[in-house]
Amino acid sequence: MSTASSSNSSGEEATKKPGSNNEESSHLLESAENGAKYGSRQAVKIVKASDNGRSSSTPHDHENLLGNMVHTSTSNNSRKLPQYVAALAAAGGAFACGTLLGWTSPAGTEIVDSDEGGYDFPVDKTQFSWVGSAMTLGAACVCIPIGFLINLIGRKWTMLFLVLPFILGWAMLIWATNVGMLYASRFILGIAGGAFCVTAPMYTGEIAQKEIRGTLGSFFQLMITIGILFVYAIGAGLDIFWVSCVCGILPLVFGVIFFFMPESPTYLVAKDRSENAIKSIQWLRGKEYDYEPELAELRETDRETKANKVNVWAALNRPVTRKALAISMGLMFFQQVCGINAVIFYSSRIFEEAKTGIGAQWATIIIGIMQVVATLVSTMVVDKLGRRILLLASGISMAVATTAIGVYFYLQTQDPTSVDSLGWLPVASLCIFIVMFSMGYGPVPWLMMGELFATDIKGFAGSLAGTSNWLLAFVVTKTFEDLNASMGIGGTFWLFAGLTVLGVFFIFFAVPETKGKSLNEIQLELAGNRSNPSAIADNKVKK
Repeated sequence: MSTASSSNSSGEEATKKPGSNNEESSHLLESAENGAKYGSRQAVKIVKASDNGRSSSTPHDHENLLGNMVHTSTSNNSRKLPQYVAALAAAGGAFACGTLLGWTSPAGTEIVDSDEGGYDFPVDKTQFSWVGSAMTLGAACVCIPIGFLINLIGRKWTMLFLVLPFILGWAMLIWATNVGMLYASRFILGIAGGAFCVTAPMYTGEIAQKEIRGTLGSFFQLMITIGILFVYAIGAGLDIFWVSCVCGILPLVFGVIFFFMPESPTYLVAKDRSENAIKSIQWLRGKEYDYEPELAELRETDRETKANKVNVWAALNRPVTRKALAISMGLMFFQQVCGINAVIFYSSRIFEEAKTGIGAQWATIIIGIMQVVATLVSTMVVDKLGRRILLLASGISMAVATTAIGVYFYLQTQDPTSVDSLGWLPVASLCIFIVMFSMGYGPVPWLMMGELFATDIKGFAGSLAGTSNWLLAFVVTKTFEDLNASMGIGGTFWLFAGLTVLGVFFIFFAVPETKGKSLNEIQLELAGNRSNPSAIADNKVKK
C-alpha cells in the first residue's frame, strides 16, 4: 500500500461523510506522512487507523487521531545548527586521527632520509615501516573492545576517555629514547585513533535527523583529510619535534570542546535515563521542537530490543545482522584494496617523473588539498545524490585511473623512453583517483557503518568492521613492496584495478541506498522490505 494510494482511497471514502470529516481525514494522512521523519510508529498507527476506520469512523475517533498527531505534525520545528555543531565537535577527534595518519610523511623525510635525523638514535627504513604500521595494529586491536566500552559508558564519555591514550602516545613519541618507544607510542596512538573510527560515526549517526545524517556522517572523513593536510602543511616549516608537539595538543582541544556536547539520545534511552534523553534531544533539535514522537520511537525500539535481547553471538547470527556485516566489511575491504596506499606512496615519484618541477613535500600538500576539497564536495552531495551513486562513480573512476597508472609504469619498465611524452598520464590519473576516492570510497564506508546495524549489536558489529579495515590496511601496507617485486609496479596497479572492478559489482548488487531513510527503515529494507513508506508502515504495525 503506497502513501499516495492511501490518500486517494481515503478521499473517496470521505466524500461519503460530512465535509468536516473529509478535512480531518486529509489532515491526518498528511500529518502521518510528516511523521515518517523518524519512521515514527505513531504516524504508522495513524495511517493504519485511518485505513481501518474508513467505514466506521466516528468524530470521537477522529478527535483521538488528531490528538495523537499533535506531536508528529509539529516535529518539523527542529533546528539543524546544533546537530552540525555536535557532529563537528565529534569530528574534532577525527582531525586528531588525521594528524596521526599524516605524521609519517614529514617524519619519514626527516628521520630516515635526513643525515641529521629527528632523534638521537638511528632509524632505518625497515624500522620506520614498522613505526608506520604499528598504528594500524593498535587500531585493529582496539576496535572490538571499544564496542563494549561504548555501550557501557556511552558514546560521549568513550570519546572523552580516548583523549588520555592520545596524549600518552604523543608524549612517548616526542620524548622517545629508542626505536622500541617509537613502536609503542604509535601502537598506543593507533588504539586511540582506531577507537575514534568506531565511536564517532556511531555517535553522529544517532544524533542526526535522517535528512542530514549523510552530511554529518561525512564530517568524519572530511576532518581526517583536513588533519592529514594540516600535518603536511606544518611539516613543511617545522622540524618533527615541533610537529609532534602541535599534534599532541590537538586532542586536548578536542576534549575541551566535546565536553559540552550532549550524549546520544539512543544511548540514554537504552539506559532508562529519559530526562537526560529529553534534554539531549532538545539540545540537538531546539527548545521549540516537540520531542515526544522521537522519544516514543526510541523507547519503542529499546523495548523491542530488550524484549528480544540475545547474546552477542546470537545477535550476530540474525540474518539482518549478517547481511549488514557482510555489506559493511565488504565496503571496508574494497576501500583498502582499491590501491589508495599505493597511489599515495608513488605520488611523489609520479610528480617527479612528469617533470612538473614539484618537489616531494609540495606533492603531498597538493594531494592533501585535493582530498579535502573532494571530501567537502562529497559532504555536500551525499544526502542529495545518495551513497550508492557516489560509491559506484568512485569505484569506476578509480579502476580506470589505476589501470592508466599501471599502463604507464609497465611501459616504463619495458622502455623508459616510450613514456617521455606521457608524463601527464599518471599525474592526471593520480588526481582523478584521489578526488574520486575522497568522494566515495573514503567517507561512505565509515558513514554506512553507523547506519546499517541495529542498536543492540551496533557497537560490536561496527567494531568488527573497523577491525577488518585496519587489519587490511596493515596487510596492504606491508605486502605492497612484495607485490611490486613479484608482479612489477604496473602489475600491482592492475591488480588493484581488478579488485576495484569487483568492488563496483559488489556495490551494485549488494549495497542498499540509505539516503533519506530512518535507521529503522534501513533495518526493514535489509530484512527484505524494499522501502516504500507505506509498506514500511504496514510492516511496523504487523510487528
